[in-house]
Amino acid sequence: MYRRMLVPLDGSKLAEEVFFYAGELAGRLDIDMHFLNVCDPDEVKLIPMRQVYVERVAEMVKERALKIKTDSGEAEGGRQIEVVARVTMGYPPEEILKYAEENQIDIILMATHGASGVRRWALGSTAHKVLHAANVPVLLVRSGLPENAAHEEWFQRGIVVPLDGSDLAESALSHAEELAKQRGLRNVEVTLIRVCEPILISEISFHLAPTIHPTPLTFEEYVKGEVERVRKRCTKYLNGLAEKLKAKGIRVRTEVLSGNPADEIIRFVTENPFQMIVMASHGRSGLSHLAFGSVAEKVLLSVKIPVLIVMPKS
Repeated sequence: MYRRMLVPLDGSKLAEEVFFYAGELAGRLDIDMHFLNVCDPDEVKLIPMRQVYVERVAEMVKERALKIKTDSGEAEGGRQIEVVARVTMGYPPEEILKYAEENQIDIILMATHGASGVRRWALGSTAHKVLHAANVPVLLVRSGLPENAAHEEWFQRGIVVPLDGSDLAESALSHAEELAKQRGLRNVEVTLIRVCEPILISEISFHLAPTIHPTPLTFEEYVKGEVERVRKRCTKYLNGLAEKLKAKGIRVRTEVLSGNPADEIIRFVTENPFQMIVMASHGRSGLSHLAFGSVAEKVLLSVKIPVLIVMPKS
């Protein structure tokens, strides 16, 4: 269960774009918030001013969270949301990760730069490094989201979980489950999607394939049958996972798509309103571009909703 959320701040307009989401998550999930500003050792004289800034932000977001709890009727007799405002000195990614580990943080909320091509710098160096080394999920909010994205209706939308049949992708399911439980099982729907990639079948493989039909198939009929077979396998896979979630009281639906995984995920999320995407990414083999995973990165830089990235446990 998510109990403590870390929100790194650097005083920029970009970092402040997460305030709405921090208040929404804290108020609706009853999460304590830790606001952290990392100061360069050369700017030690600025620490008092930065401390005032972080404390002001913490109180402002706390007020929003409490208003959300009150409006939803959950503030009466409930626990108070705690906020912590800290300023430390050092290298931002290292200090953020260190703070998260020492304070038992469950989720890190950060802003990223807007989509300017699928490049590492489009993420922002600090967010990129934290994402690759964090031991907890990182919720990334892309900068420049339209006004209607930061609206009360945002939290009424469901959660979408892209899957590819691997254990890695399925590691995101437990996080979607926890989010659903904390929000109240009847208040959220989880959508599981699987993209069936185009099947490459050569004329040679067609002629070598054994036939189980009483009459010979044309190449087109053979390809159509193979596509349908793959689609049925994907549907069976998603239905099996959905049944496990339904047994826990979670509302679930499934969608099988066809095409390029990243492109289809982006299209589906664009055409259907969701609160957030919860997906797993590849392990941390250094801080290279490839360690992130091309599908996760392309999705993150293209969609207009927050993306919760779950990294595999080491």
